[in-house]
Amino acid sequence: MKIFSLIDKFIMKAEEFILSFSVIIISIMIIGNVIAREVFNSSAFYFNLEVSNIAITIATFMGIAYAGRKGRHISMSAFYDFAPFKVRKVMIVFIHLVTAIILFALAYFSFTYTQSELDKGTVTPALQIPQYLVVMFVPLGFALGGIQFLRNMWINLRVKEKVYLGIDAEDYNDKEKSELDQEITNL
Repeated sequence: MKIFSLIDKFIMKAEEFILSFSVIIISIMIIGNVIAREVFNSSAFYFNLEVSNIAITIATFMGIAYAGRKGRHISMSAFYDFAPFKVRKVMIVFIHLVTAIILFALAYFSFTYTQSELDKGTVTPALQIPQYLVVMFVPLGFALGGIQFLRNMWINLRVKEKVYLGIDAEDYNDKEKSELDQEITNL
């Protein structure tokens, strides 16, 4: 199990680096283009839109796994928030399972698309980068996201007394309730 923990930490650090680097690249490209265009009246950053789009694609799809890990994904939780603990527990296991299945299906379809881009040999317009190198982050992000949601489901099956939105994130309903109980006992 120690090896899995090391692999998990490595993957998390890689996700954090990729996401941070992508956001920095987006910022540099956009700011650099504005400065070049407005101050120097130059179109030296002709490739900025392409690089920004690549970075946005990478940040979006690699961010799926990171958001799943941290329990920071978008959720529609009206019914979930008002449900009692046991119902929330069942719902979160079901939600994580269905999400993982959908992400793995999307990973498969996006992998076939990436394969077709490789077979066709298409390249990006400005920088002539092989297109499959850009879109390979799509199936990778979906697959890593599916793995994270399976992990989230697994921890909810293993730990009976708490609900986890992500491996690192307890359910906010449980936190609020325990904080309120603690405040009441301190009075």
